Amino acid sequence: MPVYNTVLIEKDAAEPRIARLRLNRPEKLNAISSTMPGDIRQAVEWAEADSEVHVIVVEGEGRAFCAGYDLNEYAEGVDPGNIADDHPCRQEKMPWDPMVDYALMKRNTEDFMSLWRCSKPTIAKVHGYAVAGGSDIALCCDLLVMADDAAIGYMPTRVWGCPTTAMWTYRLGASRAKQLMFTGDTIKGVQAAEWGLANQSVPAAQLEEATMTLARRIAGVPRSHLMMHKMVVNQVWMSMGLEQTQMFATIFDGITRHNPEGLWFRRQAQVEGFKSAIEWRDSGRHIPEGDEARALVADLENRLREAKAKL
Repeated sequence: MPVYNTVLIEKDAAEPRIARLRLNRPEKLNAISSTMPGDIRQAVEWAEADSEVHVIVVEGEGRAFCAGYDLNEYAEGVDPGNIADDHPCRQEKMPWDPMVDYALMKRNTEDFMSLWRCSKPTIAKVHGYAVAGGSDIALCCDLLVMADDAAIGYMPTRVWGCPTTAMWTYRLGASRAKQLMFTGDTIKGVQAAEWGLANQSVPAAQLEEATMTLARRIAGVPRSHLMMHKMVVNQVWMSMGLEQTQMFATIFDGITRHNPEGLWFRRQAQVEGFKSAIEWRDSGRHIPEGDEARALVADLENRLREAKAKL
């Protein structure tokens, strides 16, 4: 089996027509590091190349499917050694180059979209959380099976993020997608199934069996048939402008991280810790904007300089 830094991929021991792709950063709730998107794509390519594999199940090791981007790495600026000082997500290189940012985040989007573009059906098996960037991974899969108590949503729409895959509208329709994007709220598996976002929601204890029952049913269909049916359905979304929508979403994601509100969120995370920044973002308190955000950024940057001077 191939070996990657952040994911595992293997054929199911009892059902070799089913590949199991597992996000494998359980100590971080499978938060997305800078290398995980590429690892996902390479794992998908491995399963794509294996003629025995008919379907891919995507799941998370430990307590969650995926809790989004690793904010220790991206928001606080704690570098594990794999992000350069001029990485656009650091927001420190000024003037900010939006096209450099776009190229980076577009690459992540394309890596996630490998789950959607590959010829073999993909099933997201969601427990715990599939939130923020983690929801991008789940919604790039063809099908979604959730535990009743699992949560899915994109909280950073309140500040510091725009879902680059733009899958919410295509999966939910405009009205419900707007509700979740405007509020940053999450929904549980039961509601996701009621809304048609998830194909199925089951008690957590039944999630494995429900997912594998669906995967086994699909795995009995010839690969060529699965490929043709997936191409037909995907083409509908392509004709509706999916690629153009993702272009706008990815550009806007960069703007949300570099405008005054985004800089405030990052500085709040750097000075007070990402938990403090997230608590503010999700509490319902108004998000500082415009001149208010700029004033808070100036104050937080002064505190950063003072803290560094004491070191």
